[in-house]
Amino acid sequence: MKRILKIILKTVLVLFVLLNIITAFHAYKFTHFYDAGNDPEVKTSKSGWQVTQEIFFGIRAMKKKNTAPDSAFQVIHLTTENKTDLEGWYTLADSAKGTVILFHGHGGTKSGTNAEAAAFQKMGYHTLQMDFRAHGGSDGNTCTIGYKEGEDVKLAYDLIRSKGEKKVVLWGISMGAAAITKSIHDYKLKPEKVILEMPFASILDAAESRIRLMHIPAEPLATLVTFWGGVENGFWAFSMKPSVYAKDITAPVLLQWGKNDPRVSQAETDLIYNNIAAPKQLVVYEQSAHESLCKKEKEKWVAAVSAFLP
Repeated sequence: MKRILKIILKTVLVLFVLLNIITAFHAYKFTHFYDAGNDPEVKTSKSGWQVTQEIFFGIRAMKKKNTAPDSAFQVIHLTTENKTDLEGWYTLADSAKGTVILFHGHGGTKSGTNAEAAAFQKMGYHTLQMDFRAHGGSDGNTCTIGYKEGEDVKLAYDLIRSKGEKKVVLWGISMGAAAITKSIHDYKLKPEKVILEMPFASILDAAESRIRLMHIPAEPLATLVTFWGGVENGFWAFSMKPSVYAKDITAPVLLQWGKNDPRVSQAETDLIYNNIAAPKQLVVYEQSAHESLCKKEKEKWVAAVSAFLP
């Protein structure tokens, strides 16, 4: 009986170690992006062995390239504390109601916000579209799902304020929205207004939704991925909670969510909304998932945003 018990305990221990190794690899791949042009491992077709490797060790995510908007813009560069270069596009509108700074989601690019930027410009706002670290035209390979990206938000905010702009609006989608809440919490930013589209309530929630989309049980994998993602990148990932940071926002907030969103739940959205003490509005898009609400339901988006902005 003792021998059987030892075998069971050893088996459980081995499985536990293997599970941690696998989730550590997945966490690393989830928080790193690579330049496809310099990656010898990128191939158009994959063998069965390569597919198996991705299942156990994660997928190497490539940096997406930007597509320039039709309007003229100025390329700007900002430098983070760790000397990472961030790239942005600054576009002037015909009038000057204020400036909207736009932040994309995980794995996205600033050009992914071209539709929103064009709409804001038409409303009479200058725009600054930013690439987060490890994305698009910015340097670096490491992404912390909004945690350290809060610094990127602050740098862009400070740049616009240095131009004498008093009416700064922060707009973000998914990770971009989460990074805005983190930046307001850390740096006490005072924007004129804030527009958050589909922010996750916590990194743990984001990990759970990502794993559920793989049609496997979320736990304990989500907890392990969150733990290792933070350890590998030098921060306590469980503390990244936009739902908590939302309490520090003092500017009016427009919170927007797609009813068919498979990544951010209604419960997460309600939690964030309820935690916002500032004047707030919640707009739900009946036809949209985790995607650009401006592109999916443009007429409704323009109406909601136009009514919200000064």
